[in-house]
Amino acid sequence: MRILNAGPLSTVQDLGRIGYQSMGFSPSGAMDERALVIGNLLVGNPRDCAAVEMTLSGMSVRFDYPAVIALTGADMNARLNGNVFPRYTAVYVNAGDALVCSTAKSGCRGYLCVAGGIDVPVVMGSRSTNLKCRLGGYEGRKLAAGDWLPYGAALKNTEGRAYHPDEVRDITELRVVLGPQDALFPKESIETLLRETYTVTPSSDRMGTRLEGPAIQAREKSDIISDGIAAGSIQIPASGMPIILTADRQTTGGYAKIATVISVDLAKLAQVRPGGRVCFTEVSVYKARHIYKAQQAEYRKLEKGIGWKYV
Repeated sequence: MRILNAGPLSTVQDLGRIGYQSMGFSPSGAMDERALVIGNLLVGNPRDCAAVEMTLSGMSVRFDYPAVIALTGADMNARLNGNVFPRYTAVYVNAGDALVCSTAKSGCRGYLCVAGGIDVPVVMGSRSTNLKCRLGGYEGRKLAAGDWLPYGAALKNTEGRAYHPDEVRDITELRVVLGPQDALFPKESIETLLRETYTVTPSSDRMGTRLEGPAIQAREKSDIISDGIAAGSIQIPASGMPIILTADRQTTGGYAKIATVISVDLAKLAQVRPGGRVCFTEVSVYKARHIYKAQQAEYRKLEKGIGWKYV
């Protein structure tokens, strides 16, 4: 497909570059893994095929070859040849068809999945774009008008397969496991994190979601000896304003991490646009594992063709 208009930030992403954080490479990958996985399963791909992630405003493309495609994640107000294009539905497109995605009506990140996957070179086990390292994806950069993205051969015909879009809420609840450095914060600070509502700032990006709200203060200081950072880690810098670290996060950091957003809820966080609000609820590690296993069980059912609707 040929990119006619790439939007402000469109990149090729899959489920990430695993096994290289010890060398300083962040995993990258889709910010909303759930949207990517559902989109891939809609068009008959394996879960980890590469797709295009669009941010806040979508791109316009022309298909040079027939394909089955699906749009998931944010509602990009998409139109195919001028007609409304349904979200979370596998649709057959002909050679010469044009898909136009506009400013997101709701959500923040949309995903264009194509049967066969976006076929860019695999770099260190992944097709994901690492913008800071100019690695992977399409020449290691965001997409631009005139780029041409090849896609692989479809494994099956899933035209008409559909799924119920996830609900968008005014305040997004994020479940967290406390730690690993929660002991550096007084009880009052932890209660503040779990009681108050925070607003996503415009300075947020794929590296981290920056929040504004009541300050979180450490007992003494929040600086620590740098250690490893997991996806969803909530760092507390000297300002007391939380930063949730995401797909393009640094691999180590020297700010204390009061809690960690559970992996399943990072998909919800990825759809909160600047100005959106989030709140935090504590869960146990056991509960977080149960939630993750339930999601994986859902994916396995969808892979077997159970749970789809057809239009």
